[in-house]
Amino acid sequence: MPITTQQIMEWKHQERAIVALTAWDFALGQVLDEAGVDLILIGDSLAMVALGYDTTLPVTLDEMLLHAKAVRRGVKRALLVCDLPFMSYQESVQQAVHSAGRLLKEAGVQAVKLEGGNPTAVATVARLVEVGIPVMGHVGLTPQSVHRLGYRQQGTSLAARERILSEAIALEQAGAFAIVLEHIPSSLACQITQKLTIPTIGIGAGPDVDGQVLVTSDLLGLSTRQPPFAKSYVNLREIITQAVRSFSSEVKERKFPVD
Repeated sequence: MPITTQQIMEWKHQERAIVALTAWDFALGQVLDEAGVDLILIGDSLAMVALGYDTTLPVTLDEMLLHAKAVRRGVKRALLVCDLPFMSYQESVQQAVHSAGRLLKEAGVQAVKLEGGNPTAVATVARLVEVGIPVMGHVGLTPQSVHRLGYRQQGTSLAARERILSEAIALEQAGAFAIVLEHIPSSLACQITQKLTIPTIGIGAGPDVDGQVLVTSDLLGLSTRQPPFAKSYVNLREIITQAVRSFSSEVKERKFPVD
């Protein structure tokens, strides 16, 4: 049976850790789903890992839709969540409803994720939930704000800690079913996790959260550079390079194909 947002929320209270990864095409989505990943995120990180941009900012809603449709065709069990890309929801609540509605209607995802916990973002979450669109929040380091925040750790001062905690509480009150905590001190992530009744999904936020997410290209060793909190479980970049070199060598030496 497909995993639902309600199940994800229940797992927090059952203390069942939530496993989340990103996907950007059919094959990867299918592999992650068959491997038992609970939540698959079509993250706007695909702007960098699949499309070659330097930040997440250039990717469009239409591009996210294209990738989300591909991932959807490969995923049968995991909860499928898609990022709302930069400037697809910030102009107005109406724009956010339209963008999120397209992702659910056209791509078949079950929820969307948006960044930030300021009053405007909170009001947007509340409206999306009101019309029946599940929303995952995202606080701490928010990559769509790279030109304002950079990629440095957030929540290092008392004022910043209090702000991020308040944002997380406000997102929960607005109806978010879960919240991503990115690149914040583990003590702050622990405090937020204990305060909220909805799950926290950490990325660079320490071990005391309800689940963990990584960008899959980092996990697989495909990235040329990755954040300090990521972990590579295999070096596919090296393995693929060697395989291509072996193929190239056999073709040049006329060893492939074998008659």
